[in-house]
Formats: sequence, C-alpha cells, structure tokens
Amino acid sequence: MAVRQDTIWERFLSPVVRLLIDEDGLRRYADSIDWEKECDRYRRDDVIIPSYYSSQNFHGITGGYLTYDAAVTYDPVTQYVLPPNEGIVRQALVDAVQVKPRRILDLGCGTGSTTLMLKQAFPEAEVIGLDLSPYMLVRAEDKARNAGLEIVWRHGSAEKTGLRDATFDLVTASLLFHETPDAVSLAILRESFRLLVTGGQVLILDGNQKTLRQLEWLNDVFEEPYIREYAASSTEANMGAAGFEAVRSQDVWWINQVTSGIKPIATENVRHYTPTSVDNNDLEGLGSPAFGITA
Repeated sequence: MAVRQDTIWERFLSPVVRLLIDEDGLRRYADSIDWEKECDRYRRDDVIIPSYYSSQNFHGITGGYLTYDAAVTYDPVTQYVLPPNEGIVRQALVDAVQVKPRRILDLGCGTGSTTLMLKQAFPEAEVIGLDLSPYMLVRAEDKARNAGLEIVWRHGSAEKTGLRDATFDLVTASLLFHETPDAVSLAILRESFRLLVTGGQVLILDGNQKTLRQLEWLNDVFEEPYIREYAASSTEANMGAAGFEAVRSQDVWWINQVTSGIKPIATENVRHYTPTSVDNNDLEGLGSPAFGITA
C-alpha cells in the first residue's frame, strides 16, 4: 500500500503552486468529461497494470496516474516545476533527434506534451503516444484535437508494447524513467531496441542523474517512490546493456538530461516498412506494419 510522503512539495511548494493555477477552471474541465466512458475507448484487456505503477502515489496524488485528478492537474503543475521552462526542457529532446523519422513512438506519453511537440516538428511522421493510464490518454487526445494534430493514442506498457519488431525510426520517453524501478527502465530500453529499425534512435529525457546524486535534497522535493533508484543508476549504462551504440547524454540546464542511443547496423537482413496513414485509434483495423497486417 502506498504511504503518503511528507515531502518538501507537500509542505512548501504545493501551496504556492495552488495559488498560481486556476483550480476552479480545472474542476469545471474535469466535470465536463465522462472519464470512465472516455477511458473505455482506450482500455485494452490485454494490458496488465504492473504493481510498481498501481501501488504507488505519484506527486502527492493518491492512486497515482490511474485517476482523472492526475490527468487534469499534471500540466498546470508541471509548467512550474521544470526549470527554467517546461517547453525549453521538452524541446531539448526534439532538438536531439538525429534521424528523419517516418514513425515515432513516444513511451509513457502522459498527457502528450512531448508527443505533440514531436508531431509539430515532424508533421509528415506517423506519431503514436503510449501510456499505461487511459485517463492521461483522454487528456492527451483532447490537447491534440485542440491543436489540430493527428496522433494515435494507445493504452499499453512501455516495457511490453505488443508492437512488432523494427517498425519505428524514433522511440522517445520523457520524464518516465525516474518513475520506474531501474529494472523496468532497462526493460523499456530493450523493448525500444526491439522496436527500432536499424539505425533508429532512442531518446530519453529525464532528471540529471549526476545532479540528483550530488544534491540529495532534490530527491525529497516530490513524492517520487523511485527517484533515488533512478539517481543511483545510469541511463547511459542501461542503453549500452540494451545494445545501443553511440550513447551520449547532454545536460539540459542543470537538473535534466537527454540521453541518446542508436540501434547499430546488424549483419542480418534489415526489415523495411511502408508508412501508413492513421485516422483513428484502432491500429489493428489498419494495414499497420506494427501489427503485421497487410492492408
């Protein structure tokens, strides 16, 4: 059972942020949506919610991300807790893209903030956002619709997506690894390696591990059950263990980092695919190479 932590966020920062956000507006937005009905459009029977995800509180929200409260409050809060600016931090991942992606998979996409930026940067690419929380996907779809962006939102686990081998040019994850145990982060990287075409790129945006190790008090700011495990680990080392080459990290200001890896050229035959246009969320009903279906 998750135990609520007495964090710096709860004691000092949360009251300040609550003065800055429009709580009445957020409540009206939340009340305007039939969350369970909307979530049912995304829930997949074959998706198993892991205990590391369902048994913990994140960011002071009881039930973690499996609630509509998390989906509604994530964006208003995040804009104030990513120095120097949330957009600048997320843009660092987009700027680090070295490939010309035809298909992009954004793992642990949450409310889709980075996913939308990727679609805006690569408008011709087919972009899929995947997350374990259908509540977050409902919010993400709403944001994409308001922005006029065509993105596929899929319910699923980042460490076991169910998508086919070698069907993406770019796989990304933003602010995900610090919220997973290290063994799960490694599993996500191995899954990313499987999903990428030869020469494809993986990009991980998250907290700066060197900074987190040097400034222990940062680990006490929010209710993050796996933050110390993340800080003690090395995303670069895990990428290498997953098979990636040309692994390198760049600092994003002083508190975040973007880590990149490339799937190396192998001697076996390289699979190719033809991108498909996507106009709804039922990928299995399309001729998508991700499911091995011929249109």
